[in-house]
Amino acid sequence: MGKHSARRAPIMPPMPSASADAVLSAARLLMAVSARSIGSVDESITLPQFRVLVVLSTQGALPLSAVAAQLGVSLAAARRLVDGLIASGLVRESAGSNVQRQNVVEMTESGAEIVAMVTRQRRDDIAEIIARIPDRPRSDWVAALRSFAEVGGEPRIPRPALQPD
Repeated sequence: MGKHSARRAPIMPPMPSASADAVLSAARLLMAVSARSIGSVDESITLPQFRVLVVLSTQGALPLSAVAAQLGVSLAAARRLVDGLIASGLVRESAGSNVQRQNVVEMTESGAEIVAMVTRQRRDDIAEIIARIPDRPRSDWVAALRSFAEVGGEPRIPRPALQPD
């Protein structure tokens, strides 16, 4: 009997759990809300470009290599995203103050305004959806969503001090 005669059946990935299915459905909805909120503020900004703005808004000025690492993309892809944002006046690249003299990418005032407007629009759109959920399930999943985002490495979004959860 040759080494190829005893073939194994391919290993099938486990069936997704109900939790994973629920998160996938919610993610589709949130992606739609995200796309609409960006489009309502500036139709020329893509979702990946907006993600660059969010990274810079939460972490401050970064070398291009750190932007690429945060996005999980190649340096060339990060360069294209940043170049588009530079052309739009939403970010700038300047000489860094570090020992290695790497240029850093930082958000402009216009970029910060875009992030604030889009975030405000998203928050409003999401609040409208949440308002339609009965109180009891709402309180249960808020903690679960915070944990999900935390273990996924997503920083908390700062919110105005006067708005309750």
